[in-house]
Amino acid sequence: MSAITHHIPDSMIAAYASGNLPQPFAMVVASHISVCTECRAALGAHQTVGGALIEQSDEIAISADMKNNMMALLDEPVTPKPVYDAKGVYPGPVMQALKGKPPRWKSLGMGVKQSILAQEGSGSVRLLYIPAGQAVPDHSHNGLELTLVLQGSFSDETGRFARGDVEIGDTDLEHTPIADAGDPCICLAATDAPLRFNALIPRLLQPLFRI
Repeated sequence: MSAITHHIPDSMIAAYASGNLPQPFAMVVASHISVCTECRAALGAHQTVGGALIEQSDEIAISADMKNNMMALLDEPVTPKPVYDAKGVYPGPVMQALKGKPPRWKSLGMGVKQSILAQEGSGSVRLLYIPAGQAVPDHSHNGLELTLVLQGSFSDETGRFARGDVEIGDTDLEHTPIADAGDPCICLAATDAPLRFNALIPRLLQPLFRI
């Protein structure tokens, strides 16, 4: 894999380490960290600091009833969920969302396909398959979008993004991502609000495609 040049911001890694990152974005961060030694080291540093802060914090007394309830919960049998490893271009967190199965692709037209992994409220996380030379319609953002490249690469107004790279789009970014020559570009994309397409047809199809 080529060197990763576009990383997760440190503030977002800190939010992920503390469990305060929304699930769609957490999946992208976890997937990036699984292939990026630099961000994995940053996560370890935040976890170490967090552990030290917990050890230095004052003890808080709890009632006997709360303690008994907590101990009772620990005694309840737990059925562990299956754990899925990385497979092909898909990191472990993506395979976990897919439950170990291949993506179920649905056509968006012009060879572009998507597989929605999770959608809750206005937020979602999905896989995108973009053939070489094909573009995603020009759009801006109503919120935040994280896009992690799993295969191939794409380019837009801000630069080129290859496997392992993450592009962060906010309300200030308007772009037209185009898959580069070579392998089809497969991306993991998470949003917390619908995109803003500039052309009429993508806007009309947007409710159908849930993007």
